[in-house]
Amino acid sequence: MISINVKTLDGSVFKIQGRQGDSLMEVLREHEWGVPAICGGILACGTCQVYLDEEWLGKFPGKDPEEQELLDVFDSVKGNSRLSCQLSLQAIHDGLKLTIAPDE
Repeated sequence: MISINVKTLDGSVFKIQGRQGDSLMEVLREHEWGVPAICGGILACGTCQVYLDEEWLGKFPGKDPEEQELLDVFDSVKGNSRLSCQLSLQAIHDGLKLTIAPDE
């Protein structure tokens, strides 16, 4: 299992588990405080945006142009913003730290 440390908008911190190969979005949307993920992961809405802690940015593949284009629409985007639907969990991600982005 892959351990994930999640900080929510209200400052609460949760430790959850995912499996290797799981989409980060799928793991997060299982929780009422998680991401809405309205489009279900087809890269159409951006409601699964998270802020990865800086130390984790290089442990995922970079953003493709479609992800960056969608992120550019949101006022809440930061340099460490990612769409969790685009992130597949691997063993290297054990201990991942992230913050849920505001829903726009």
